Amino acid sequence: MVIPSTSHKEEVMKLIAKKEQIERSINDCGQILLANKNVGMTESLLDSEGFPRDDIDVYAVRQARHQIICLQNDLKSTMKEIEDGLVNVHTEARTNHATTTKMANMEISPDITPEGPSRRIENTCETPILVVTSVMPLSPAEKCGIRKDDEILEFGSINHNNFKELKQISELVMHRQNQQIALKIKRQGRNHDITLVPEVWSGKGFLGCNIIIPNSTR
Repeated sequence: MVIPSTSHKEEVMKLIAKKEQIERSINDCGQILLANKNVGMTESLLDSEGFPRDDIDVYAVRQARHQIICLQNDLKSTMKEIEDGLVNVHTEARTNHATTTKMANMEISPDITPEGPSRRIENTCETPILVVTSVMPLSPAEKCGIRKDDEILEFGSINHNNFKELKQISELVMHRQNQQIALKIKRQGRNHDITLVPEVWSGKGFLGCNIIIPNSTR
């Protein structure tokens, strides 16, 4: 059995812990927005006469919004570091495996080269995990550009490689309330990147759309 470098693994684990801390901080800031009539990140803080609204804590909301923006940038940077770290771990594992195989005088399969799994993953991720059957007006889903019949290829970190059940989506949405989630969708044969922000709105749930698992994914 090949054991990746402990230093690489430890570094990735530290980055994951950092990511989780950032997500908790973003969620804390999101709670401030929720407590102030769920103003979100873009709703105006001025009244109809151009004065600061008196029904919310304008200062607290501005501070929370600023912190969320900064934290989201930190989160994006940390996610990239985690991705690079995982590449280092798996690359080392493949290299060690290839060396071991050569020493045993066995033919090395092309699948262990860096190009092999990358191509398979890319192609596999073209398989939709969800299909949108309806989108409610004025919902978070409609605001971000999701449409009926869109095929969802990636929902945050969830794709065809790790998707098993709708519960994964629900848990991610609950965990990332008032936070950005990157989606990759296919519409009329073309791929699109969409940023969704689950949030409380006038309708049910945090998305305002109905999604099902396509038969090909079951």
